[in-house]
Amino acid sequence: MLTGTTTSGEGVAPDTPALTAQFACTPRGARLARRVAVRCMEEWGHPPESDASCTVALVVGELAANAVRHGRVPGHDFALSLALDATADVIRVEVADAASARRPPATAPSSHPDGESGRGLLLVDVLAVRWGWAPRRPVGKTVWAEVSLL
Repeated sequence: MLTGTTTSGEGVAPDTPALTAQFACTPRGARLARRVAVRCMEEWGHPPESDASCTVALVVGELAANAVRHGRVPGHDFALSLALDATADVIRVEVADAASARRPPATAPSSHPDGESGRGLLLVDVLAVRWGWAPRRPVGKTVWAEVSLL
């Protein structure tokens, strides 16, 4: 469930369009995060059917699903931040969760052709200009990806 939004993200210039929101760390919360991202992209001039919006939706969906599946800590939400960098023509997507111990790999894992899961970070690696993660203070981690608007 969406618990709050702002129009400028932490560490983002005041004139930079940004969104920050928290969601319940559940599959429903992950779906809602993806929908909110698509709506935000539309407000920034990228309709839902555009390549940029579809790519951001996929990246948000994968990172939010990972936060729910691997980063869930009972009683804690996950956070989504989007920031538009019009100068660099990128959208920065950040998903933060409360699980410090479960860290993503340094590089995207190879695909498992017979498995039903394990392709999320591979998709992010292919769709994003770059991605990575950082520790989050006081607890948790933030996984981020930058998606090209071109």
